[in-house]
Amino acid sequence: MMRALVTFIRTEELTQARAAKLLGVTQPRISDLTRGKIHLFSIDNLVVLLAAAGLRVDLKFKKAA
Repeated sequence: MMRALVTFIRTEELTQARAAKLLGVTQPRISDLTRGKIHLFSIDNLVVLLAAAGLRVDLKFKKAA
């Protein structure tokens, strides 16, 4: 999910400040995202950020083999 957000930011050629405004977070939060600081983001938070970016999350579950 973090990779999808970083890809979105790069594809749209957004500055960290512009990405922060678009996603409703602070610029340091975008910095944490782009630096891959996974421990600072919950799954819930990433889903909210993806939604703000106009991206949809699909989860699939399978029975273990």
